[in-house]
Amino acid sequence: MSKIQVNTIELDYEDYGKGNVLLLLHGLGSSKKDWDSQVPFFSKTHRVITLDLRGHGASTKPTDAYGVGLMTEDVKAFLDQLHIKKATFVGFSMGGAVAFQMAASYPEYVENLVIVNSGPDFNDMGSIGEDLLNSRTHFLETKGLTLLAKEISFNMFPEDHQVDLRNAFETRCKNNDYNAYYQSFVTLMDWGLGNQLEHIKARTLVVASDMDYTPIAFKEAYVERMQNARLTLIENSRHGVVIDQPDAFNTALEKFLKDE
Repeated sequence: MSKIQVNTIELDYEDYGKGNVLLLLHGLGSSKKDWDSQVPFFSKTHRVITLDLRGHGASTKPTDAYGVGLMTEDVKAFLDQLHIKKATFVGFSMGGAVAFQMAASYPEYVENLVIVNSGPDFNDMGSIGEDLLNSRTHFLETKGLTLLAKEISFNMFPEDHQVDLRNAFETRCKNNDYNAYYQSFVTLMDWGLGNQLEHIKARTLVVASDMDYTPIAFKEAYVERMQNARLTLIENSRHGVVIDQPDAFNTALEKFLKDE
């Protein structure tokens, strides 16, 4: 592990391989460990960088400075520190929001965009978003993070053969700082690109699981609004596709990168 100082905080990261850069951005309440099944595969052909976003993993956990905008500024400063001018951004869930914002705010840094079970407008998801915000904040405030981690992990990995995945993700989630998780969640649910989405020119792959929280139609709708995007469906997978179907995900991403 290495650390870089950006915007008054430290980001913890790992850097593997050589070649064109793949920057892998994890989901809410998790860490760069989300990408354990991708790093060995892609570092044979690419320079693969994983990092813990602010408030997560081994990175700094501020008291009140959170939000997709701040995380995006962190990522830009991080790349500048490493003298990286372009990368393929691969963002899972919350990481997808950060990747989207990078493509909107700093398109010159984005070689390709890969969005994994995420969306461009967490603040405009209708009843799905409202129910998630209300139910999760209520759960956190009444039952705490440990029980929430258990519920989230079971929903992501409910099969008997997934018990090891479930336990590992539960441990990662419950070890979060409560305030950092809460602030990251509520600011994420307040974020959206709006009509900036139509202006993103980056070549984009959207990866959707057949059993994700949001339906396939949700991803199809925003892919249609983008200039240069396509959708890939991964079957027999829930929200954590990079973990529960790593081979299928890696194959889809590899094909997208080779098609350049």
